[in-house]
Amino acid sequence: MKLVKLFGRNQAFRQRLEGNRERLYRIAYSWCHEPALADDLVQETMEKALKKSGQLRELEALDTWLFSILNNAWRDHFRRSRDTVDIDDIPFVSDSSPEDEGHTHQVVTEVRGAIATLPIGQRQVLTLVDLEGCSYIEVANILGVPVGTVMSRLCRARRALKERLLGTDLMRDAATDDNPTRIRRIK
Repeated sequence: MKLVKLFGRNQAFRQRLEGNRERLYRIAYSWCHEPALADDLVQETMEKALKKSGQLRELEALDTWLFSILNNAWRDHFRRSRDTVDIDDIPFVSDSSPEDEGHTHQVVTEVRGAIATLPIGQRQVLTLVDLEGCSYIEVANILGVPVGTVMSRLCRARRALKERLLGTDLMRDAATDDNPTRIRRIK
């Protein structure tokens, strides 16, 4: 009976793991802005999750557990490349220019650029809370920091983004536009 239960859990685990691949890639890409590196981080995360699936006690905690593994893989990446790569030197990669895609692309580019200028701790918290909808406690568990740190980083990140975006055409357009939700559409 235990074997049947274990097999069923493993199958459910693998399905949920596969279902989270896209979310992990989105987060990894938002942290590193390099498609190849984001793919490597997700692959490393999936590999570690499969190897250590026995450590996950409750399947409901899978998302938090996966984001923690992704964060550790991200940290490991910096440890491996500490002497050669600085996070501020990683170029922003985009398939098309803002001129090609019009105003929508301009908005996305300006917001992403502003997010990319944030320190990595603030960027991680901002992407996990605002893009993935994680709670403060989940983010604290993922990053291994206190909840108060999550809240202060998020506050500083939002304030920094507001200051950076206030001077752009984006905010001037939003202030004169009847549709104030334009910025919220960015993922």
